[in-house]
Amino acid sequence: MALTEAAPKFGTSGLRGLVSQLTEALIADYTRAFIAACPVGTALYLGCDLRPSSPQIMGWVAAAAQADGVDVVLCGALPTPALALISRQGGGAAVMVTGSHIPADRNGLKFYTPTGEITKADEAAILAHLGRPFRPHAPAGQLRPEAMGNAAYIHRYVSALGAGVLSGRRIGVYSHSAVGRKAMLAVLSGLGAEVLELGHSETFIPVDTEAVDPQVARQISAWVQEHRLDALISTDGDSDRPLLADEAGRIVAGDILGQIAAQALGAETVVTPVSSNSGVMQKGFRQVIRTRIGSPFVIAAMEEAGGRVVGYEANGGFLLGFDAQGPQAQISALPTRDFMLPLLMVLQAAKGRPISQLVAAEPPVVTLSDRLQEISPALSQPFLARLTASPAARAEFLADLGVAEETVDLTDGLRINLRGGGVVHLRPSGNAPEFRLYTEAADAETAAALMQRGLSALRQVLVGV
Repeated sequence: MALTEAAPKFGTSGLRGLVSQLTEALIADYTRAFIAACPVGTALYLGCDLRPSSPQIMGWVAAAAQADGVDVVLCGALPTPALALISRQGGGAAVMVTGSHIPADRNGLKFYTPTGEITKADEAAILAHLGRPFRPHAPAGQLRPEAMGNAAYIHRYVSALGAGVLSGRRIGVYSHSAVGRKAMLAVLSGLGAEVLELGHSETFIPVDTEAVDPQVARQISAWVQEHRLDALISTDGDSDRPLLADEAGRIVAGDILGQIAAQALGAETVVTPVSSNSGVMQKGFRQVIRTRIGSPFVIAAMEEAGGRVVGYEANGGFLLGFDAQGPQAQISALPTRDFMLPLLMVLQAAKGRPISQLVAAEPPVVTLSDRLQEISPALSQPFLARLTASPAARAEFLADLGVAEETVDLTDGLRINLRGGGVVHLRPSGNAPEFRLYTEAADAETAAALMQRGLSALRQVLVGV
């Protein structure tokens, strides 16, 4: 089957697929299954990103939920963490219509119960309820608009950090087509920064904060230098992942943002996937727990750990598991990926110093992430299975990179710890037709060289060029 004909995929990250295949009937089926399988609470809160297809899909979700007797709160376009925040405050479930960082010809649904993101158990229950008809004779649910989702999210951070905390800082906002662009501008202005909006687009642009396109990175660097910025921030399409560039225009890795934010918030336990920068192990936290890649695994480990716990992913999405104290007010727990909190914690932690100085004080470990796009699982999975099963196949692959294996970690994908230090980590994406490569080394030059050689070797195997 051709890649473009692959059926929509569902997991704990939600439903993802080509817009052409996300029919009204399919959307209604998943909506009904979610309502049957999971607690809805007071109502179903709905939000969407700025893709052209998102408003129509949101309307289909609303219609299906109302037909099933569920009240719907229509929040419109807002960041995913803002929807999670307002639904949590209102005691309801939520569905976010978004394809996150992938192109506009794809879209999807993210599901939240009143307590947060769906779990692996919820995923299985939803799949088991697919095909369920509408509830017979159920009175139609009510529909009401909710325009305060963005305002509540903005107030959360302006009130907690204080109006002048970023006074004197000149910060750029690469707004592109991110649904959180208004929130970024409002929060920074509310905190006293001089703010410059850059790259606003009415056409959807897929921005992956974990693997920033080289052309985008060059543009960000040029903006920082041209406008003499102290920093530049941005986010992905549904605004649950941060992007930060320092005063020289260099992009700071998301997991480094997570390390700094965790320390600034006074966390005692840090939960992060195995793909994140291992320098966090050297920062003196009481406990660091490494998990499989994906927020459901991070959330499950956070819940088990309890206490002053935070989580973050390599893409920078940050999860706050306790009520933290900001400079002016409390920041309530929000155990779902958030882009704004880690950005603000890093900007605040710099305390007027260049961002680069703050980053340079972190443990000397550099991680990089990139990916090959449009790689079918039919190609990537057998390749990865062969490497996993065969030390000889791994040795042959690593020889092309000029490195050798020390140990192997199979927590998620194939993570190869290298002789003499460093890491090469191979993993097909769980929610997009992509093959991810992570590299780690003691310095940026070595990590970049590993990445270049690794991508070249993967292209030869998986693409044939």
